Amino acid sequence: MPMAGNNKQKQQKQQKPAKVPQHAIRPPLAHQVRIIGGQWKRTPLPVPVAEGLRPTPDRVRETVFNWLGHLLDGNWAQLRCLDLFAGTGALGFEAASRGAAQVLMVECHTPAARQLEATKARLRAEQVQILRADALGAAEKLALGANRFDLVFLDPPYHQNWLQKVLPACVRLTAPGGLLYLEAEQALEAEALPEWLAGWRLLRADHAGSVFYHLLQKQ
Repeated sequence: MPMAGNNKQKQQKQQKPAKVPQHAIRPPLAHQVRIIGGQWKRTPLPVPVAEGLRPTPDRVRETVFNWLGHLLDGNWAQLRCLDLFAGTGALGFEAASRGAAQVLMVECHTPAARQLEATKARLRAEQVQILRADALGAAEKLALGANRFDLVFLDPPYHQNWLQKVLPACVRLTAPGGLLYLEAEQALEAEALPEWLAGWRLLRADHAGSVFYHLLQKQ
């Protein structure tokens, strides 16, 4: 009897596990962020897969838009916004949701730009414009024209020196007294701002984990 039991155990070990039918395998749910406030509050925004795409966390956006709401005294109706590294559109759609008059989103990654267009159509966000272009080229071209923005969002991929590249153009395309939201891989100190932030005054700064975020104003 013990020998028979051992043989049965050996046979069970040799049996291959049954294959799971391919149709039964569910893909993982897409990562999402959500709009914090305004007319589209709690609306989810899909996060497409793209190198360097790092959507601003919900709680960071909540803090930043509280800062902005205080500075603007809730007056979004005349605001012209530029989201230069749009990604998911979380920053730009957040501004539009709160009543911004114009939001221009710039995104070079084709699938992300298509997702922005789909979200714009779903929300019927007529004040939003999507531009599929390189951020630096778009900023320089906008700076040459008459376009001036009251609020600029900069949330570029880390460790690629994007801020140093685009800030000179951002100074030219921002209206006098305009605001700049900036995310970086390190904190910026008001007493020792780098040369590429000449012309800007640091108003507020905070961090959440590895996300260092700042609000500046054009001098």
